[in-house]
Amino acid sequence: MDLDFTPEQDLLRDSVRRACERHCGLDVIRKLENDPVGYSPELWQQLSELGVTGLVIDEKYGGSGMSMIDAAVVYEEFGRALVPSPHFVSAVLAAGLIARSSNEALKSDLLPKIASGEAIVAVASLEPDNSYAASGVQLKASRDGESWTLSGAKRHVPFAQAATSMIVLARTDDGRDESGIVALLVEAGAEGITLTQQLTVASDAQFRVDFDNVSASAVVQETGTAWSAWHDTMLDGATLLAAQAAGGARAALELARDYANTREQFDKPLAAFQAISHYLADAVTTVDGAQTLAWEAAWARAEGRSIEALAPMAKSYACQTYRKVTATAVQIFGGNGFTVEFDIQLYFRRAKSMQLNNWDDRYCNELIAAQLLDA
Repeated sequence: MDLDFTPEQDLLRDSVRRACERHCGLDVIRKLENDPVGYSPELWQQLSELGVTGLVIDEKYGGSGMSMIDAAVVYEEFGRALVPSPHFVSAVLAAGLIARSSNEALKSDLLPKIASGEAIVAVASLEPDNSYAASGVQLKASRDGESWTLSGAKRHVPFAQAATSMIVLARTDDGRDESGIVALLVEAGAEGITLTQQLTVASDAQFRVDFDNVSASAVVQETGTAWSAWHDTMLDGATLLAAQAAGGARAALELARDYANTREQFDKPLAAFQAISHYLADAVTTVDGAQTLAWEAAWARAEGRSIEALAPMAKSYACQTYRKVTATAVQIFGGNGFTVEFDIQLYFRRAKSMQLNNWDDRYCNELIAAQLLDA
């Protein structure tokens, strides 16, 4: 594995960092907390102009056709800046599911719109009181000829109110395995959809979505392929979330380091105390490890190698590291770390949210164990 980035990747990193600083500083992050739309239109426009909204979409469909390493570079910067954006759900998850579809007309129609930032497509997968596994998909999909209708509920659907459409994972049978799952496209504002915003630890834009006999507009993935397509898409997503968590952990560590170097107790900086310096030494070691594992997963994906174990390993370890490092940082800040005036709490809360969403530690461990025990 080559850990040197190309000049083009360094330029991409700098461009995304400048865009985030210009259009989505921490003051903007604070204003967007619990906002139902949940993202900065100015930053979204800038990302579109940079080609980032089409990051992993094939050039054939108007995308940038970049590699997973390029995407990891971008997501590290998203993590550093705490960017609230529908990029992950739309340009990674929805675009990944559509790109793996056999519906060429759908791909030709939607992927260019996603790549340009014109369309935002949400993905509704997780259900109340159900897991990330195939057995957790129980929302009912009923077929009448060529038409499909959906009834049930999804929760923690990101950017559902901002979305122009939504891909819904649903079940066509009464089973619990992956064979009966289908992925259907639903237009925003379709009759029978009810959105209820959920308050989360990250104060981001997540919704419960209730479906009451809602008509689907297209089939994204048929039964028999839907779950495997979703799983493969989530492997890519987990890799990028690992990079995002590593970027956030690095930024939180830098905040803690700077505070320890400037805050004085007993006429000397906090960093002069061995306990504090050792906390920081442990933190930078784990952050370096998480970052390297995320890069390895991205590199393996770019090389066409299996990331069946690497992706959940990277996601789980990077998110655990992010959570632990921000907790340590809050302790270094002392009482200030628990106040909303200081920025470290923004990272602390989002670290926990990332750990719980889009494959939590338990599900990642199940995937890793399956690869280990089946080897």
